[in-house]
Amino acid sequence: MLKDGIYGREYAVTDIFLELRTVHRLEILGIKKGTRITILGKKKKGPVIIKVRGTRFAVGSRIADGIHIEVVYE
Repeated sequence: MLKDGIYGREYAVTDIFLELRTVHRLEILGIKKGTRITILGKKKKGPVIIKVRGTRFAVGSRIADGIHIEVVYE
């Protein structure tokens, strides 16, 4: 899950398990399956700050729980 990611690492979104409405909103922001995400910061029970295509976003912990990721190896 996104909230389990490590600061500074790049990940790829593998799946999103959230309400359809939230999934559509994330897609509009460019966050969908296959998107590369870098974690810029996170709080234990607060938002996760991510970078997607050069733009920073703060994602709440409930949404971060629904975004599944895997490490990108290059």
